This record gives sequence, structure tokens and C-alpha cells, in this order.
Amino acid sequence: MTPPAASVEASLYAGNLLVNGKIDSYNPHLMTLEELRVEIEGLERELQERMARIDDDASLDALRVDFLGRKGRISGLFKHLGSLDASERSEAGQLLNTLKERAGQEIARVAQKASAEQLASQLDAERVDMSLPGVYSTFGHLHPMTLVQREIESIFMRMGFSVAAGPEIETEYYNFDALNIPVEHPARADWDTFYIDETSLLRPHTSPVQIRVMETTEPPVRIICPGRCYRRDTQDATHSPVFHQIELLWVEEGLSLANLKYVLEVFTHEFFGEGYEMLFSGDYFPFTEPSVQVHIKAPGATDWLEIMGAGMVDPAVLEGVGYDAEIYTGFAFGLGIERMAMLKYGIDDIRVFLTNDLRFLRQF
Repeated sequence: MTPPAASVEASLYAGNLLVNGKIDSYNPHLMTLEELRVEIEGLERELQERMARIDDDASLDALRVDFLGRKGRISGLFKHLGSLDASERSEAGQLLNTLKERAGQEIARVAQKASAEQLASQLDAERVDMSLPGVYSTFGHLHPMTLVQREIESIFMRMGFSVAAGPEIETEYYNFDALNIPVEHPARADWDTFYIDETSLLRPHTSPVQIRVMETTEPPVRIICPGRCYRRDTQDATHSPVFHQIELLWVEEGLSLANLKYVLEVFTHEFFGEGYEMLFSGDYFPFTEPSVQVHIKAPGATDWLEIMGAGMVDPAVLEGVGYDAEIYTGFAFGLGIERMAMLKYGIDDIRVFLTNDLRFLRQF
């Protein structure tokens, strides 16, 4: 039954059905197959024109949504299929599917081209010219102090000694009392030692490590004690308030000064080289008895150079840690690592080890 003319006015208006003077967007106007062809041709021309103006990803994505989106213009044309005669729907569907496929291919082609251009631009920007000279990068190496310390440790470890370490903040007992250093000794004065409080201090030597090891170890004891030390010395070419030391301790039955001399001769030849001579001279240290100074002379030289203090461990020190001094004897010595490095490499100023001057460090 046909609705009254007064209730329905049907006319084509911008692709919608005009009902009672109002646009009904949910009811597409009746379109013939020929009109559909014209719409498809128009969309194809517009597609090509807009494709030619694509200059970025945003505009390409906007075109894709406008033509191929769920609510896009091609999807809108599919809604007219229901208004066509049954004999025309198959052909109309083929035309629309062809348009949709062509639009998808064109958009994919442009997207692929843009991606290829972007990749080519990126590769060109990141291209490495292998004919250009390389960028030189310096490699770090161990500090000469570390090199010398490791060399000294290696020599004594090959002789059967092990490495022992202890705290840099020490007590008066381990630093002085246990080493037989009396209260009135100048080394215990404030102007020689860095005190933290009444009983704690920065160790001026690594000898406290020897006491700590002997307290917990039964003889034989064969150790070397490397580490940082502190003294109230004014810094100059041969003195520094912070320096490094290595001490050696060997406690066992039957050791004598001859054993000490042999160990030091082996060390001298290993560290400085063959042809060096070694000499003992008498000295005094509270923790050794007898005590000696060790001197060396280079081949062809006339002057002797003092390199360390040494001696047999005082029986009072051995008894203080619970050793029987009638059975066990021992010897000890201490040397400055900076002093060894200066002698080995001919360095005349201890301060160069602390200045971080690359012109100096690169020599090692």
C-alpha cells in the first residue's frame, strides 16, 4: 500500500531519503546501477587525486579511514545494493569489490613506498664510511703502584708466602703495645700519628696485621701484609702522609738471620735484576732484635741505597701472642711500595704517583 502523498515526500537529496522535509540518514535513496557506476567512477578519480597529494603518514591514514573505514564512503555504497534489482546486484557487488580492492592496493602501495623511502633515508643517515679513519679510543691500564705491588706480591707468593690484610683504622694495642713499642716512644706522639680518638688511629704501618694473624694462627706463619698507611709527614719529593707498605713475617722453628738474608737476596735479584748487591747494617726497632737496615747497590754503582728495615722478631712480641719464644723464632721486614717503584723506574719525586698526570702514567 502506497503511503499518502501528504505523509511522505520522496526525493533524492545528497544520497539520503527526504521524509516529511527531513533527511533520514538511515534510509539511502533508491539508486540505479548506472548511478552507482557514476559514484564509483567519481570515487576512483578522487582517490587518485588525493593519493597524489599524500605527503605524510597522517594524511595517508585519513584517506584510508575515509575510503576503507567501517563507516567510510565505499562501505556506504554497499548499502545501496539492497535497492537494486536482483539481476543487477551481482554486477554492482563486483564493481564495489573491485573499487575496494583497488583502493586497498593503492593505499598499500603508497604506504610501502613511504616506508621504503623512510628506510632509505635512515640508512643513508646512519651509513658508515669504512674508508674514513677510525676513532681512536684509549685503553686504561694498571697504575704503576699497583703494578709494583703485584710484582712484589708475586715474588713472595712464589716463595711460599700468603697475602694477609687488616683494617686501616687500628687500636693502640695492635699498633703499638703488641709490637713492644713503649708509651714514651716518639711514634706514639700526636705529631707522628693520626689519632681518631683516645684509642683509635690510622695505622702508620702494616705491622698490626702480623699480630692479628699470629693471634689466630699456630706456627709456622708465612705472610706478607700489603696496604695503605698514614703518617704525619709533610709532603715533599720523598715523603707523603699517605703511602703504601708491604711487610713480611716468617715464624717457625730454627729460623735465623741467615734465612732473612737469603729471602732478601732472592727478592733483590727477582725485583731489581741480577748483578745487584745487598748489604746489612745494624739498626734498632722495638719489635725486632737484632734489627738491621737493608741496602742495595746497582751494578757499576758506588753508592749504597737503603731500601727497608728488617730483623728477627723480638721474643716479647712472640710471647705476647702466645708463642713459645724458646721454640719459635721469626723474622720480619717492611718496605715502602713507593720507594721500590722509585728505585726500579728511576723516579725522583713521590708526588707523581698522586697527580694523575697522563704523561707520567702512560709510560707504564
